[in-house]
Amino acid sequence: MRIALASDHAGFALKRIVVDHLRQSRSSDELLDLGPDSEARVDYPDHAAAVALAVADGRAELGVLICGSGIGMSIAANKVAGARAALVHDDFTARMARAHNDANIVCLGSRVLGESVALSALDAFLSGRFEGGRHADRVLKLTLLDRGRT
Repeated sequence: MRIALASDHAGFALKRIVVDHLRQSRSSDELLDLGPDSEARVDYPDHAAAVALAVADGRAELGVLICGSGIGMSIAANKVAGARAALVHDDFTARMARAHNDANIVCLGSRVLGESVALSALDAFLSGRFEGGRHADRVLKLTLLDRGRT
């Protein structure tokens, strides 16, 4: 699996921890690190768009975005058609994002989550699967919203 990831300056330290964790726990996955490469100030919409576009156009199956709260990244990523970015707070919200919403990008808040909670939520998200069934019609409605139809 290819996983695209990025952060802003506030999420950079957690992004490094996430990359190390993924290299150890999911060594067969390919990581596409879309920046930044330092804690220098950057604008989160640029990095959110890079990951969302990579997921939407198929260069990556899933995405990981990290900023201070996770809110800005999730808002920006969801502006890209085909991106379904979910701000998660724990294992439960991460599992539900995949199972019920077919989320393809997880957003983490580095100033909100402790390292262990963030990594646990990430693992839950990456190992989750979409349940389909009654949720499929709702995800279809999200796709129609992407296309400007309701």
